[in-house]
Amino acid sequence: MPQSSTNNTTEQNPKLLQGIKVLDLSRILAGPWASQNLADFGATVWKVEKPRVGDDTRHWGPPYVNAEYDENPLSAYFIATNRGKHSVCIDFTQAQGQHIIRELASKADVLIENYKVGGLKQYGLDYESLAQINPGLIYCSITGFGQTGPKAEEAGYDAMIQASGGLMSVTGEPETAGGKPQKVGVAVADLMTGMYATTGILAALNNRHVTGQGQHIDLSLLDTQITMLANQGMNYLVGGKVPQRHGNGHPNIVPYQSFSCDDGEILLAVGNDEQFLKVCSVLGLAAVAADTRFKSNQDRVMNRKHLIPILAKALLSNSTQHWLQQLKQVGVPCGPVNDIEQALNEPQVKHRKMVFEMTGDNQQKIPQIANPLKFSQSDLSYEMPPPLLGGSTEAVLTKELGLTEAEIAELQDAGVI
Repeated sequence: MPQSSTNNTTEQNPKLLQGIKVLDLSRILAGPWASQNLADFGATVWKVEKPRVGDDTRHWGPPYVNAEYDENPLSAYFIATNRGKHSVCIDFTQAQGQHIIRELASKADVLIENYKVGGLKQYGLDYESLAQINPGLIYCSITGFGQTGPKAEEAGYDAMIQASGGLMSVTGEPETAGGKPQKVGVAVADLMTGMYATTGILAALNNRHVTGQGQHIDLSLLDTQITMLANQGMNYLVGGKVPQRHGNGHPNIVPYQSFSCDDGEILLAVGNDEQFLKVCSVLGLAAVAADTRFKSNQDRVMNRKHLIPILAKALLSNSTQHWLQQLKQVGVPCGPVNDIEQALNEPQVKHRKMVFEMTGDNQQKIPQIANPLKFSQSDLSYEMPPPLLGGSTEAVLTKELGLTEAEIAELQDAGVI
C-alpha cells in the first residue's frame, strides 16, 4: 500500500522556498510540472484556472480518482502534476479578471505561462506590462518554439516536438528489422522542459538576490528537445554520420541493451571491458572473451551484429532471476525489464518512499509519486493534495487582495471568478 504523506517542517527547519510566491498561468504539463516542483520545495503556488472548466488535463481520463464527482473531476493525469497548489478561478479575458491577475502578479516572485507568443499581451499580462508594476518578477514563458524565429507563432506539442526534434528517429527498432520511428511512452519533451523551467527560475531568483532585478525566461520545447539529444547530437556533430535506431541497444556501448530469457527480459549495461569478460564467464563463453573482434568496446560496437546473437542465444537458455543473480554476483550492472506495476512495487522503490498517499476532500485517498530529491536538512512540502477546481479562489483573493464577501459575490455573479 502507498505510504501516507508526512511533513515535519518547523520554524527551525524552514521550507526550501519559504516565502516565494508563484503565479501559475500554465496548463497541461510542462508549466505545471515546473510549478509542482516549486510547490514541493515549499513555494506558495496560485494555479489560475478558467472558471467552470479548469486545466484541460482535469478531463483527460479515465482513470479518475473521484469518478463519482463528475462536476469536478480529478484525473490521474491532473493529479500527477498539480499537488501543492491553490486553484484560483479567474477569467482574465474580462477586464476585472485582468485587474486581479495584475494585483496577484504585483505580489508574486515568479509567473509561469505557456500561451502562444504574444497571447497575453492583449490582456496586459505580458512580461513588459507586468515588469512595470513588479520589476523583481521572474516571468517564465514556455512555448513550442520560443519567442523568436520563423516558427515562433506556431503551437507545439510534445509528440510533434519529439518528431521534429530528432528524438523519434533514434527511438524504436532498427530500420533493418522493419522498425519505424517511435515516440517515448511519456511526454519527455514536456517533462524535461518543466525541469529546465524549474532550474531557470531558481537561477533567476538567485540572480535577483544579487541584482534586485527580475527577468524574462524564454524557454521552448524544441530547444529543450535539441539539448536532450545529448550524446546522440554530439555523435552527429563529431562523427558526421546521422545516428540510427538500435532498438534497446546503445549507439556507443556494446553490450548495453535488453535480452530475452526463457521467462522474460533483462537489460545488460556493460560499461567497460572488465565487465564484458565477467559476462562471458557467467555465460560460459570463453571463446567469445578471447575473440579479438570483441576485445574492446570500440571493437564490440563495430562488430555488434556478430556479438549480439551469440549473447542472445546464451541468455535464452535460462530464467531472468537465474541470470540476474549470477551477473550481480560478479558485479555486472543488470536489471529486469519491469512493467509499471512491477516498477512501483520494487523493494528499492518502496524503501525510498517513492509512492505515497495524500488525503483530499471527503477523506479521499489520492495516490502520488514522490519528488526524487532528498535533502539532508530540509523536508519537501507535501501538505496540499491536488486541488479541486476553484477550491482556493475566495481564500486567496481575501487574504492576498483583501476582497470582501460582497466584492467576491459580485465577481462570481459576473463570471469573473
